[in-house]
Amino acid sequence: MDIKGILSEMIERGASDLHLKVATPPVLRINGTLVQTEYPAPAVQDMEAVAQQVLTPGQREVFERTREIDFAFGVPGVARFRANFYVQRGTIAMVFRHVPVEIMTPDELGLPPVVKELSMRQRGLILVTGTVGSGKSTTLASMVDIINRESARHVITIEDPIEFLHRDRRSIVSQREIGCDTTSYADALKHVLRQDPDVILIGEIRDSESMKIALTAADTGHLVLSTMHTIDATQTVSRIISFFPPHQHQEIRYLLASTLQAVISQRLVADVGGLQRHAACEVLIATSTIRDYIRDPEKTVMIRQAIQDGFVSYQMQTFDQALMLLYKEGKVSLDVATKASSNPHEFLLRIKGIQGSSDNSWDRFEEAPQEEEKVDIQRI
Repeated sequence: MDIKGILSEMIERGASDLHLKVATPPVLRINGTLVQTEYPAPAVQDMEAVAQQVLTPGQREVFERTREIDFAFGVPGVARFRANFYVQRGTIAMVFRHVPVEIMTPDELGLPPVVKELSMRQRGLILVTGTVGSGKSTTLASMVDIINRESARHVITIEDPIEFLHRDRRSIVSQREIGCDTTSYADALKHVLRQDPDVILIGEIRDSESMKIALTAADTGHLVLSTMHTIDATQTVSRIISFFPPHQHQEIRYLLASTLQAVISQRLVADVGGLQRHAACEVLIATSTIRDYIRDPEKTVMIRQAIQDGFVSYQMQTFDQALMLLYKEGKVSLDVATKASSNPHEFLLRIKGIQGSSDNSWDRFEEAPQEEEKVDIQRI
């Protein structure tokens, strides 16, 4: 099997992922949709040959022992990739994700302007959240690149695996990979505060131990960047609290309220022509009101309304406000925007101009004129 040729076609067609498994032709994910290629279906021997070709001796040993492995590698003249090899029904299967060599700016990624300002914060916790494939790693790489270009700080990243490569510019960027440079997130985080960091990037917060260290580091004057698999800011706060036993909940609420700087939650939605996807971002900024809502469990449900009301003063926005802006700018269709919204019925009412007379929190997002489309609410 010509794995280099398949990876080259993946790049040429703008695919984000490549899926390989025995007896199925290679499949690309293009703009979120799986598309089958014309390459022949690989046999068991083909997959084993690719594994021998791509994996290092140490990685092969881990894969044979655990039956799955995450790693990143580069193909000269093609691109850099993040890969996962696993076993299904007794045969090897693989997923490759394209990792761009050039790191894009927030403007190029279509992120809200406030992301650049957040990147330059001196301390606190900033979380980028979303489902798998929503662009969290790309956003974090863009934020680290801003820090690297515009300030002189020591950035330590702990990743599994390392995806985007950062060259030292004004800052020093030390990138540590789980399995190669350190044994685990837990071990790396135990020692990170003695490595004189200004900024700590944790590839993913997975448990209470890593969460507690992230909060402690943010509380001691470091800027901590990380990701979580949550769909919005309110769920993120609840998930963080749920990492810990009930008797610690109030302590964690106070610690989170004092350290959290922002939560950026992302969803990718297809454009009108279906040729690319745009980032719709919910942005929570930790204002005094938000901090009060985090501390008080009875007020946590009010966070979403505070985000919606906080655009003018704090540049916050909900998913539905972001989707409204994309729709008004003609980047996404009404059908796509409505399906991606958190509250489809309320979103459609907004499109029709039905709102409370005193509610001006959507004014910024409803300015651009757009010809009204019809959408079938029954299909949502």
